[in-house]
Amino acid sequence: MTGRAVRRPGAVASAEVTIPTPDGAADAYLAHPATEGPHPAVLLYMDAFGLRPHLRSMADRLAGAGYVVLVPNVFYRHGPAPVVELPDFINPAERPEIFRSLGEPARTLTPQGAMRDAAVYLDWLAASPLTADGPAGVVGYCMGAGLALRTAGTHPDRVAAAAGFHGAHLATDAADSPHLVADRITAELYFGHADQDSTNPAEQIERLDKTLTEAGVEHRAEVYAGAHHGFTQADTAMYGAEASERHWVALLELFGRRL
Repeated sequence: MTGRAVRRPGAVASAEVTIPTPDGAADAYLAHPATEGPHPAVLLYMDAFGLRPHLRSMADRLAGAGYVVLVPNVFYRHGPAPVVELPDFINPAERPEIFRSLGEPARTLTPQGAMRDAAVYLDWLAASPLTADGPAGVVGYCMGAGLALRTAGTHPDRVAAAAGFHGAHLATDAADSPHLVADRITAELYFGHADQDSTNPAEQIERLDKTLTEAGVEHRAEVYAGAHHGFTQADTAMYGAEASERHWVALLELFGRRL
């Protein structure tokens, strides 16, 4: 691990770290309890806007609940975070230009490359003296929900629980849609869907649930009424405080059962 650890009130410690991968070096944020461990490991996948102060605060909150949390910049092949310039608060009028700027990093993150990276992140967590033995938890937001689902199916022996919130394009007609890994998943899954989300329409929610059920995957999915895509992200106009707190309850219950 490289980086200088930082102690914060609330018994959480953190560091900016660099993780070697076959394709370069991934910058990442690590948060963990300041109390003596070891503690269960969690891999937290970013939304499309990437590793930034709000995601660090989310990692800190999860670490404060007793987990070692790694948040990698999955777009590291295009440079360290932030890969594109971001305002402190993302308004709807700014989103189209930001997404245009993120188009190339998002398009070039293939499922194969992402899952090769996932193995590296899970290995890194397992090798850390901070983490307890056993499989990890995984959680993802927006595009990260798909990465969490893929990770659970690609590395089933490494993942005990996985969750996705306001996930995008989880069960499409594409030949490489994330839901097609369902038959390899052994983890317990939870999904918190937004009902105001064009990236995850009702037919995809139904397809995902049907596929997981037919594969015998233990899972629960809920649609958060009135929630918009991005409801956990307090630095965006899509944030919903009630839905966000609901997501924390569901996530901590899942990890509390399985990790």
